[in-house]
Order: sequence, then C-alpha cells, then structure tokens
Amino acid sequence: MPPLSVPTIKDVARLARVSTATVSAVVNGTSFVSAPLKARVLEAIAQLGYEPSGVARSLRTQATRLIGLIVPDITNAFFAELVRGMGAAAQARGYMTLLCETDHDPQKETAALQLLAAHRTDGVILAPTGPADMYFQPPVSTFRKPLVMIDRVVPGAPFDTVSIDNRRAAFEVTRHILSLGHRQVAILAGSPHLSNTVERLVGFRDALAAARLEVAPEHILYADFREDRARELCLRLLAGTNPPTALFVSNNQMLIGAMQAITDLSLICPDDISLAAIDDFPWAATFSPKLTTQRQPIAALAEHAVRILHERIRDPRPAMFENIRLRTELIIRNSCVPPAAPALLPVTVGPPRSLSPTPRRRGNARQPSGAGGS
Repeated sequence: MPPLSVPTIKDVARLARVSTATVSAVVNGTSFVSAPLKARVLEAIAQLGYEPSGVARSLRTQATRLIGLIVPDITNAFFAELVRGMGAAAQARGYMTLLCETDHDPQKETAALQLLAAHRTDGVILAPTGPADMYFQPPVSTFRKPLVMIDRVVPGAPFDTVSIDNRRAAFEVTRHILSLGHRQVAILAGSPHLSNTVERLVGFRDALAAARLEVAPEHILYADFREDRARELCLRLLAGTNPPTALFVSNNQMLIGAMQAITDLSLICPDDISLAAIDDFPWAATFSPKLTTQRQPIAALAEHAVRILHERIRDPRPAMFENIRLRTELIIRNSCVPPAAPALLPVTVGPPRSLSPTPRRRGNARQPSGAGGS
C-alpha cells in the first residue's frame, strides 16, 4: 500500500482554484480575501485535511510561541512542581514549553541551550548549574533570545532573576533549631559555587553568630544537592567523634539522603538527631516524624519567571533587569526537638539584615563570582 501523501498549500490552491498567495493570506490573515474566495479556500483545507506548517510560519513571523525550560533534576519534587507551574503560566499566555534536564552537568546545559536555539524558542527560563564564568561566555553570552534565571542566579550577569531570599530562609531554620537549645548544629549544603548554596550557608552562619556560637569545620558538608552524596557524608558525620545534635539540610533531595543515613545507623529522628530542611513537599507531613521545612512559593516563582520572559519577548531591551526575591514560610512540625541533654538554655536570635537587592540597570559591569544553585 503506497504511503499517504501530506497535502500541501499547492494542493489546496489547485482544489480551490486560487493562487498559493491567496491560500497563504487566508491561513495567516496577512491580507484581505473576498468572502467567496475565502470560503473556497476553507472548504478545500477541510476537504484535504491540510495543516499549515508551524515552522514555515515561524520563519515568516520570527516567533514560534515556544519557551525553553532548563532545570537540573526533574526527579526533584521542587523542580517537578516548578516546571508544571511554568508550563501552566506559559500556556495561559499562548506558549508551549520545551523541557531540558541537565543532571547538574554544565556541558549538558550548554547542549540544551544550543538545542533550544536551534528550535527557535522565543525565550528560555534557566536554572543554572555551572560556574559563574560560564555565563559570560558563549553560548550564553551569544544567546539571542531573552533568558531569565530562576532559583539560582549569577551575580553581575545581565539577566532577569527570580529566586527566594535564601539567606533569610536559612537563618529562620537555624534560628528555630537554636531556640530549642541545640549548640552543635551541622549544615548539609549544595554545590559550593552555586548562589543558593552560598546564601544559605551565610544565613546559617548569621544565626549562629547572633547566638555567639561558632560552627565546627566538620559540621559544614557539601553534598552537591545529590541524595547519594548526602547519605555518604551523613553516615560519616553521624558516626564520627563529634556528631551534631541537629542537622540543617538545604534541599529536599539531600534530606532524603540524610534520612537514609539516620536509618542506616539505627538512629531515631528527632530523639537522637533533630532535622530541618529547605523545600517542603507533599509528603513532608506524612513522614515519621513530620518534617520541619521552609516552604518555597513555587507557584509565585513560576508565574514571575514566565511573566518576565513574556515581557522580554515583547520588549527585549528593558531599561532595568528585574531581580525578584520571594519570602519562604517556615513550617514547624515535629522533626526538631530539644537535645537530650542541652548544655545551654535556648537563645533568642533576632532577624537577619535585609538581603533584598535593588533592580539592576542594563549594562552593569560583569563581575564573575559564585554562580546560582538549588
């Protein structure tokens, strides 16, 4: 049986007894076509089942109505919900999305940007995973479409950004832990070159400093936002000679690894070790114990990112870049309790200094420093 042929614009023109230019005018609405001719063209389109080429139309209009999304780990509940939110926000504005996952690999991120450029996306929302200098070089520096950074940011880079106030979020979690009487508190941090890792570590240190406490060097662990790495480091920490009485974990993937390590060592949370984290997720309240977390405003993050990108698509050269910082919500459950034998009374820790940055003007000097993270 011969393969079915796909009807073309020439087939429609032949059946409707008009020129291809007339068919194009009807399909794209680019010029006036009389009612009788338009009716013949529409009847021919319906009869043949003709579907106009979106690619061809995009070449004429320079718009594909496609937005690219680049995230490091779609298995992470935070990014899964964020992608869903951005997809809904994009669809509400008449866009579809193309999703790329980098697995925290800068080379995969570069390949994803090149792929999205080849697909002529109208813009990209990116959660960066590489070192800072990567974002001042091709293909990022030569990317010709609007780009918005989400969750992780690159200081000095000429892009709009949407993230949480990581420093305050970490400060509030650590302050809660200290208020229960803990003095030996460890942090399980992400990748050291990423902005949210840096900011969360600053917030953690701020809370300890406000309580006139110092953190032991062995109580700062970098697990690169990976579950397996978090489990490995926590096993070593909790079985060591100076285990903490409380652990602050700076994202949900590492939280799972930390809980695995606690179970592997036959420890009990919170009796043997208290646990709190950034990133709330649907099952946090169903764990035993129920987990104390910082809830990120994921819907708002997604909406702001898509809104800004849509505005940049319409006006690609704004006078100022937006730098959105959103507040989190501390959800206190029962995974943090006073230590078994507190050495000191609980302390009261005041609020941190404001971290809210001012909007950046276009053309700011580029100052490569720690890149953004989640």
